[in-house]
Amino acid sequence: MRHTDIINKMTIEEKAAFLSGASEWESREISRLNIPAVFFSDGPHGIRKQEGAGDHLGLNASVPATCFPPAATVCNSWNEKLGEEVGEALGEEAAALGVDVLLGPGLNIKRSPLCGRNFEYFSEDPYLAGKMAAAYIRGIQSKGVYACPKHFAVNSQELRRMAMNSVIDERTLREIYLEGFEIAVKEGGAKAIMTSYNEINGVYANENGHLLKEILREEWEFDGIVVTDWGASNDHVKGVACRSNLEMPDPGLEPARELLEAVENGGLTTEELDACVDDLLEAVLTLEENRKAHCSNDFDAEAHHALAKKAALESIVLLKNENKPLPLLPLKENCRVALIGDFALVPRYQGAGSSMVNPTQLETMENMIGKYPVNCLGCEPGYRRNGEPDEALKNAAVRLAQTADVVLYCFGLDELSESEGMDREHMRIPKKQIELLEALAEANPNIVGVLSAGSAVEMPWHNYCRSIVHGYLGGQAGAGAMLDVLTGKVNPSGRLNETYPLKYEDTPAFRYCPGRERNSEYRESIFVGYRYYDTKGAEVQYPFGYGLSYTEFSYSDLKLSSTGTEFTVSNIGDRDGAEVVQMYISGPKKDIFRPEKELKGFRKIFLKKGESMQVRIPFDERTFRYWNVKTEAWEKEGGDYVVCIGANAMDILLSENIRIEGSTQENPYDTGKMKSYYKGEIQDVPDSEFEELLGHGIPDGSWSGELGRNDAICQLYYSKSVLARLIYRILTSIKKKSEAKGKPDLNILFIYNMPFRGIAKMTHGAVNMYMADGMVEAANGHLFRGLRMIIGGFFRNKRQNREYEKEISG
Repeated sequence: MRHTDIINKMTIEEKAAFLSGASEWESREISRLNIPAVFFSDGPHGIRKQEGAGDHLGLNASVPATCFPPAATVCNSWNEKLGEEVGEALGEEAAALGVDVLLGPGLNIKRSPLCGRNFEYFSEDPYLAGKMAAAYIRGIQSKGVYACPKHFAVNSQELRRMAMNSVIDERTLREIYLEGFEIAVKEGGAKAIMTSYNEINGVYANENGHLLKEILREEWEFDGIVVTDWGASNDHVKGVACRSNLEMPDPGLEPARELLEAVENGGLTTEELDACVDDLLEAVLTLEENRKAHCSNDFDAEAHHALAKKAALESIVLLKNENKPLPLLPLKENCRVALIGDFALVPRYQGAGSSMVNPTQLETMENMIGKYPVNCLGCEPGYRRNGEPDEALKNAAVRLAQTADVVLYCFGLDELSESEGMDREHMRIPKKQIELLEALAEANPNIVGVLSAGSAVEMPWHNYCRSIVHGYLGGQAGAGAMLDVLTGKVNPSGRLNETYPLKYEDTPAFRYCPGRERNSEYRESIFVGYRYYDTKGAEVQYPFGYGLSYTEFSYSDLKLSSTGTEFTVSNIGDRDGAEVVQMYISGPKKDIFRPEKELKGFRKIFLKKGESMQVRIPFDERTFRYWNVKTEAWEKEGGDYVVCIGANAMDILLSENIRIEGSTQENPYDTGKMKSYYKGEIQDVPDSEFEELLGHGIPDGSWSGELGRNDAICQLYYSKSVLARLIYRILTSIKKKSEAKGKPDLNILFIYNMPFRGIAKMTHGAVNMYMADGMVEAANGHLFRGLRMIIGGFFRNKRQNREYEKEISG
């Protein structure tokens, strides 16, 4: 241990209390031993340090900070150097605002386009997500602040997120859902990691020994701290036994009492307790020293705004630019432009939930367009944000469109469509926005669609637009960045980090996600995103890695070696521009089922017109490996592989075979029992094949006849108690009213999806687990027994907390 001298001076009561938070955002200080507290803050794309009392979902305002584009946007840049720059700025602002640990970046896999939190996540591909996350982490930690990548792991839906069991086979877990975290730890050097809310194969992430001990600590040699997501602890003793170091936010002192009891009765060893304390001490003391070394109460807000614009610029994706007879973009100088759409006046520049940032400034298309060399004839909102019909707004927009050479139509997903705490119900853009688009196209065919959304959408309307530019969620400087691209001041260079399918029913997991009842079954296995579409040969709207430019590039002279590949890229157009070159590997597909090809390398390069560059992409330990479930090891399948170089997953421009010596001595699968997986036809996998994939039977995920402490509040619908069902109806009514207004009530959503145990973890010690169990009793129809438990538990818990506080404060 690193801090034996301090640990030997701590009482066991202090040790136990030290492993839980003391407030919404702070760890517990032990003043007797000069052990300080550390401050945590949300911050995947900007610092959300709250003024006054903290609350998890942001009811209280946060101090101004730069709102950078979210991860889903910046990942479209495919630029690790840019990610590191953004990370440095985030770390600098965190240090200036007194934040020690930044809760981000988020790198869960975009398994389904409907996950409500996809705007916070990088990609459907773990290699791309991991590389970008590692870059952010390096940048953040260079300023003395710890990054805390999240949510570890297999967290793919918001619905009942604290009460779901992710049922997944080991190969899919390793190759898809853990690879990004592995890169973040090994290459980014992450010093903290946040565990997710869900169970993984029946064991909660925060107490999952396979995940936290065998993989994270032993295989990856992670030496930082493990922090729970806010309210994610289920059994604190089991978590500490798995070397999870800090339960957040402030669960009170009941978890500390549980640790003491476990040590006394042999359920937890003193060595296990001390190991967790030692990890946390190392972090606390290191961060205290870092605070002194990076002491500053200010940051350059203007410079960071400029960086936010740079990040948005590199991430804008040109999806369409018809050449009939000439492309609309870039806009011709002094052309008459009609700026239409509510998003032009009130932009969608970030998602909703715990990541919401109070920006230092905010650009809008309406306010910025006057600075550009076009003749803007006016700006009309055209539609109401909440979807209510308004013919007057629509007619005014159509009249304006009739007078213009080009219509810039700003539209996309509204705030209600993308939020922490709820998943999307479909992939469509709100109906009224599309109705207006149709009317505008009838009035003026020269439509440039300016799209804002943090995740993939269906585009049956795309023919109404001659050009489509996707800004994703552009952060506080997104409007100026978009106008730079539209006017040709900057050549677009963003490439999609996710596939855009034709319709939701085409997605690989649409029958499995979100999970029904308790289980979320990952039957699609490794066939996520482009891995599925490519293997199946399915038509898509826009493939993974796709994006257009105002110039053209050619590829030539591919050369392979045992360590990597080299080739030449040339800018053969008439403008300077950047290209994202992508390396995919196609395996032999003989004994091991696998996708058609997988991303294993990429690089973003800038070329002046007429310039050529020799590009090298090296192979690494992940290039040819797969996880063998029989030998429980990374192995290589021997045979011929194809190294594919292209501009996106479906535009391969160069390829060449390479022979790889295999290491497989024992084939992991019986091919005859897994036909769906070997064909890549995974949308309707039979139970027998999924069981063969898992290596065991499918666990029963059905809701039992009675509610338990790990069932969600929304399941009060099934309660035997009239009062409990009334509470459900009231919560549902409040939820629906907030949705009707177009803005989600985040606290209601959090409560709605929270299990009963969460009440004991999120009330700052006012409620303990015995009281939560009393609530379950009442909900199951045993009202008076439940009330006795709640009332008796309240007074006993209050007395025990008071006595414990005396122990650790004296």
